[in-house]
Amino acid sequence: MPRLILLNGPPAGGKSTLARRYVEDHPLALDLDIDRVRDLLGGWAQQPRPAGLLARSIALAAARTHLAGGHDVVIPQLVAQPVFLEQVEQVARDTAATFHEVLLLDSKENAIRRFVGRTARGETPEHRQAAEMLERQGGLAELAALYDRLLSVVADRPATQVVQTRDGEPDQAYRDFLACLFR
Repeated sequence: MPRLILLNGPPAGGKSTLARRYVEDHPLALDLDIDRVRDLLGGWAQQPRPAGLLARSIALAAARTHLAGGHDVVIPQLVAQPVFLEQVEQVARDTAATFHEVLLLDSKENAIRRFVGRTARGETPEHRQAAEMLERQGGLAELAALYDRLLSVVADRPATQVVQTRDGEPDQAYRDFLACLFR
């Protein structure tokens, strides 16, 4: 039975890293990074909200197709609104996939520090874009508020499994993540 795995958490928390590692270890699993899907849309930066919603719709359709083929899908995405969580869960039900909602979590202070460090390194276009979008929305104060919204949304979802993460310990985070999936 295929797995639909939603890796949720604050920016710079390790979602993309763990998703990539999972698909490397699980042949034909799909790392369905919605930010990459959004980047395929022309002029998305001029209309980031509609582009984000469209990218999520495209991702749900791709997940449905991949799961129907019997393969795992990992969606590394910050989700601080319940609607998308419910949509992802519905795709799992529709395709008879097991649904795993995993929250990668560090303290708010560490999450902010990790984001600032990642931004300073500017290693990928996605990281630079995330920093630019956050700056337009209120900067680090918005990041702190986003962290609180994320915890509020997840508090209403008792099946969410939490993996405590620590900066510089991706191997432990990966082991803990796998433990959530194979209990």
